[in-house]
Amino acid sequence: MRRAGLGDGAQGGSYVASGYSVYEEENEHLQEGLRAKVTALKHLSIDIGTEVKNQNKMLQNMDTDFDSTGGLLGATMGRLKLLSRGSQTRIFCYMLLFALFVFFVLYWVIRLR
Repeated sequence: MRRAGLGDGAQGGSYVASGYSVYEEENEHLQEGLRAKVTALKHLSIDIGTEVKNQNKMLQNMDTDFDSTGGLLGATMGRLKLLSRGSQTRIFCYMLLFALFVFFVLYWVIRLR
């Protein structure tokens, strides 16, 4: 195999004289640097893949939690609708009794001072 600048009949010792070994060493050094960068990128991409899997599991768990919370909220809203359709006088009576109870408790606390 002929290299540019080495001539047709170059001997093995003429590679050193022409600077071929310097380029060879530089290429080896650059190759090692490239190999290290590729290894670092490989580890980084594996770490990113692991993190993505963990985040997907967390999102699935959140989705399940939100679905169960939505079901609970829907049931509560249904009960509130039933309560609002009921007799308004009964609710008013309960509120009045509660207010009287609070009034008597406050009166009793103030009186004991």
